[in-house]
Amino acid sequence: MSARVELPIPGVDATLGVVRHGHFGRPMLVFPSEAGHAEDFAGNGMLDAIGDLVESGRVTLFCVDSLDGWSWSASDQPTEERARRHRLYHAWLEQSVLPHIAFEMGGWQSEIITFGVSMGAYHAVHFTLQRADVAPLAIGLSGNYDPSTWRGWGDIGDATYFANPMAYVRGAEGDHLNWLRSRASLLLVVGQGPFEWEPTKSYPSTLAFADVLREKGITHQLDVWGHDSAHDWPWWHRPLAHHLPRFV
Repeated sequence: MSARVELPIPGVDATLGVVRHGHFGRPMLVFPSEAGHAEDFAGNGMLDAIGDLVESGRVTLFCVDSLDGWSWSASDQPTEERARRHRLYHAWLEQSVLPHIAFEMGGWQSEIITFGVSMGAYHAVHFTLQRADVAPLAIGLSGNYDPSTWRGWGDIGDATYFANPMAYVRGAEGDHLNWLRSRASLLLVVGQGPFEWEPTKSYPSTLAFADVLREKGITHQLDVWGHDSAHDWPWWHRPLAHHLPRFV
């Protein structure tokens, strides 16, 4: 594991951290669960689950902090304000994290995979849909892809719409839709066990979002696991180890 690197958040006097695992291979941008940290991936056994891929140089992981505590998880703020705050996180990913990955990897030798669990799955999918030019493949485990359902309140406007994959993919058309069809590929994995239904709504949201992707002709795969598959780290080891080898 490399040392934690602090990268500046554009326009504010603050930083968020990135931790690298691996020395070669396809880069993977890893988001933690809600309000999580860059160290959570390794700390919860996910790195061990794919250690052979990292050690053999097939994939390099760039694990990032979240900003959820200030944005999507800030329950004292209306949904629209949370969505506006999320823009700052997206700016950090684009302006600080992407250049960091390019520098660490010696340029863009291969396209980025995005990966996340729970709210991190939303971040992975949303980032790929926004930046499929550099990160065309997203893997989301146990995600809810409709931020308007996240314990929100207040009127919803453009900020929420353009941060909501369920909404903006449904509304995509013309050249933009054609671009998504040509570039983006999403793998959505969800279980049917504890906490995948309530309170996370990951199961119904994942199936509903897969329906929207199908209707729009965007490349995707839906993988539904059984009732023993919980919304928790020990289960997330299994689908990651199952799916990742075919992409790296």
